[in-house]
Amino acid sequence: MTQSNIVTINIAQKPEKKYDIIIGSNIQQNLNAYLQKYTTAKKFLVVTNETVWNLYKEKIKIDNAKFLILKDGEEFKNIETLKKIYDAAIESQIERKDCLIAFGGGVVGDITGFAASTYLRGVDFVQIPTTLLAMVDSAVGGKVAINHEKGKNLIGAFYQPKFVLSDIEFLKTLDTRQLKTGLAEVVKYAFIEKSCACELNYRFFDFLHANKEKIVNLDTNTIIRLVNICCTLKACVVEKDETEKGQRAILNFGHTFAHAIEALTHYTIFTHGEAVAMGMKMAFKLALSLKMIDKDYAYAGNELIDKYELAGTIPKFDSQKFLDAMLLDKKTESHKLRFILPDADFKVKITTDVNETKIISSIINPNL
Repeated sequence: MTQSNIVTINIAQKPEKKYDIIIGSNIQQNLNAYLQKYTTAKKFLVVTNETVWNLYKEKIKIDNAKFLILKDGEEFKNIETLKKIYDAAIESQIERKDCLIAFGGGVVGDITGFAASTYLRGVDFVQIPTTLLAMVDSAVGGKVAINHEKGKNLIGAFYQPKFVLSDIEFLKTLDTRQLKTGLAEVVKYAFIEKSCACELNYRFFDFLHANKEKIVNLDTNTIIRLVNICCTLKACVVEKDETEKGQRAILNFGHTFAHAIEALTHYTIFTHGEAVAMGMKMAFKLALSLKMIDKDYAYAGNELIDKYELAGTIPKFDSQKFLDAMLLDKKTESHKLRFILPDADFKVKITTDVNETKIISSIINPNL
């Protein structure tokens, strides 16, 4: 097999959920060998979208597989599309020992994983992410879901894949906007690194500052290292808290705001990463107003987001509608908003009972 890096996620006290994230260049050519190694399936249903299919239909060769091609977009991560996957699985005679393969970005991975978690009460699935966002975030950690019209990922489960295959060659067909949406999740890890309680000190904030040109130009070795760092940091968190009873919530830095932005704009105006970048700016503003961080760190955080041009122009939102949308977020507790806010350099804290006036201020004017 082609040489690759491997990050292993080992869920505490659940050895049956242990799996590898395989990261490398041109490793998709070994896909059938990986499927034989990590699964016992005889048949595969590959779920992808029109964009990925048109780009890679000649490259992806999977033995004993049928393909389902979905429309591309967050607005299609819904119950109607989920039914199409169930219908295809039934038509393909997928049995309990067989396997669903998610071949695409975060939308494909989330909805395919949720279908796998519920079809025949659970069949194996594999993640083959084709976007940076999916490689560093959505394909790792076992969160699977569909959206409801009232909120993002409100219907879902925790369901771990058999393995994740992250071939960074797929990233070379991303347009600039899609690359940046992934970079927003990458930058997030710089702000939470110390809270991940990882034994290794990556100084990821400094890495991102020093390697911007190599990152945006998709230098192979730099991107492999970047994906490896992000996956390792996420693994450190997920291994201790698979189902987000506590510490795993830190991975949602910026997301309480972001999911409201996406819901209010019906998932059609901003990419997930753009909303997360805006949400992180709002979180820095809120933390500064609460005196959880000093101005130097708040400005440094905004500077890194702006260096990669991730947030763009943040629109003016109706503050009451924004608050109402946040209250529908699955991270609320006892009808109280729960924020993940910076409280020291590269550390975050789960915070509740935040003054509503300060929340509104961070929404209306997130700029420092």
